[in-house]
Amino acid sequence: MHKHELNAARWRKSSHSDDNNGNCLEVAEGIPGIVPVRDSKVAPHGPAVIVTPGAWTAFLEGVRGGGV
Repeated sequence: MHKHELNAARWRKSSHSDDNNGNCLEVAEGIPGIVPVRDSKVAPHGPAVIVTPGAWTAFLEGVRGGGV
C-alpha cells in the first residue's frame, strides 16, 4: 500500500476514544487485506500501524474480553 492510498482512506474514530483525556484511536475502513490504525491525538495525519484483518479481530476480541 502506498502512502497516498492512506491519505485517501476513510478514517473512523473509535467509539471508546475520548478527546478530553487524549485517547484517540482511528481505524481506516474499506482497504482490502489490511487494517490501518493510527493515534490521531498525537499525530492526526501521521504514521499508521498496518495489521492484518485477523490480528485486528483478535485485538478487538481481547479488548472486549478485558484481556488487553
